Amino acid sequence: MDFMDVSLVALRVFREVAERGTLTAAANVLGYTQSAVSRQIASLERVAKAQLLERRHDGVQLTPAGHVVLRRAAIVLDQIDATGRELAGLPADGGTVRLGWFPTAGAVVVPQAISALRRAHPAITVLTREGGSANLVRALRAGTIDLALLAAAPPFRPFDTETPAFRTRVLAERTLRLAVPATHPFGSRDSVDIDELHDQVWIASASATEMGVWPGLDERPRIAHTARDWLAKLSMVAAGCGITTVSDSLAPVVPPGVRIVDVRGGSSEIRRTVLAWLRDPLSEPAAGLAEAIAAHY
Repeated sequence: MDFMDVSLVALRVFREVAERGTLTAAANVLGYTQSAVSRQIASLERVAKAQLLERRHDGVQLTPAGHVVLRRAAIVLDQIDATGRELAGLPADGGTVRLGWFPTAGAVVVPQAISALRRAHPAITVLTREGGSANLVRALRAGTIDLALLAAAPPFRPFDTETPAFRTRVLAERTLRLAVPATHPFGSRDSVDIDELHDQVWIASASATEMGVWPGLDERPRIAHTARDWLAKLSMVAAGCGITTVSDSLAPVVPPGVRIVDVRGGSSEIRRTVLAWLRDPLSEPAAGLAEAIAAHY
């Protein structure tokens, strides 16, 4: 494939599709029509003389050729972006690290780690973004982030089956807990039995992949409210609207009126926090941020 015959627009569109997982999502982010995105992908496939995307009912998946093109495209686009930053007088890529993090990680660990890195290495620029673990895995593959804080649940399988495999570091392994109103009957206790969760009113997550209702309940839960944002859920708990499942890492930042309690019985609800990256060795800024994050778990 001759990259001289490929426009930067086509490469950026392709990377966005690979990261977002659907043509529609990529079009929305880029401000294009879906047909315009399709045309850019088609032009890239003509130059590559290979199918780069497999269209499925739930989105797209990269073909083996697509993975090769994505890996090379990420390098080209990073160099172009670094050139633009240098010409604009901004820090070059060597001083920038891009981090993706799952929602609750941004409550405590991410701000603390960035603050520590800034004190030790003020010249390093940290760019961050929040996302679900599946989206962050795609972003790592697409080369739009350098590091990802990912949440993992048993049986702790690899985050994807592509090659090369991600490099990973387990930062923490914790048990899920409950957030309850201080005025709730559970609010004066340190723990509750799983059988006591029967017929409770829950504040659930808008996404099925995020925490809300306690996992594995043997009943259809009574969900009174749904929210995507963890702070909104905890605020509703404080207002007495219901109870919700939380990561133990949120305990230091719960608002007044919320108690965090343990759950006894049932299966062990363990969750891991994993730092993942693709390019090895890490750049000095990325390695510095990785160590700062690890120090705060």
